[in-house]
Amino acid sequence: MTLLRWQKGSVAVFLGLALLSVAPMSHAADDQQARETLERVARLFSSKSSIATVKMQISNEDGQRNLSMKIWSLGEKVLVRITSPQDEAGTAILKVGSDIWYYLPKSNRTVKVPPSMAMASWMGSDFTIDDLVKETFLTRDYSVSTFFEGKRGGVAVEEYTLTPKPDAAVVWGKIIVQIRQADAVPTWQGFYDEDGQLVRELTFSEYKPMSGRLIPTRLVMRAANKAGAQTTIEYEDIAFDVPISEGMFSLPDLK
Repeated sequence: MTLLRWQKGSVAVFLGLALLSVAPMSHAADDQQARETLERVARLFSSKSSIATVKMQISNEDGQRNLSMKIWSLGEKVLVRITSPQDEAGTAILKVGSDIWYYLPKSNRTVKVPPSMAMASWMGSDFTIDDLVKETFLTRDYSVSTFFEGKRGGVAVEEYTLTPKPDAAVVWGKIIVQIRQADAVPTWQGFYDEDGQLVRELTFSEYKPMSGRLIPTRLVMRAANKAGAQTTIEYEDIAFDVPISEGMFSLPDLK
């Protein structure tokens, strides 16, 4: 049985926008400021360490599935483990540096994930393993330019276009990120192919203070070619800079 088949049974911008109040723009002078803003946004859900409890709801033509997960991070190490339902409990993803492993408790097997499979659908959702363990670093792999500053739906926002650097091993032709100007939190993110066609979009909402930070606690990913299908992640709790043992991220402890 292939890894892709196992996976079928994985922070990542926004449409439906109102008329522009200011014409789109692109100015290289803002690149460094845009990059710094994106780096701050990328750190919203991470720190020296973190522990999060999340729920994932997968809705598609096959119906609806609900998963509960716990996510631990320590530097470049990330562990994602399903806690419910019972038949999926224990399934885990471990990332240490650039290496990723996938553990399937039903077969008691641990499989190293090749880079090509990190972009595959995880558990039949619209998220990938790369999304969950943040293997792709936006400001490292993409050049950033300011695309728009103004109002969308009455909210002052900034939008950035990310284009792949020549040596970056990424799949997207470009990514567009939208940030609220008032508090620099993300609101939407769009992923486009090399022809400029939208492939999927991620919306952020339900902003709440958690562990001293204002974060979006509801993330919804939708694929452009799957009408009515979507995957929702809701953060129930997250704590930053908490003590976590290095042993949590070892292969023997993955089982």
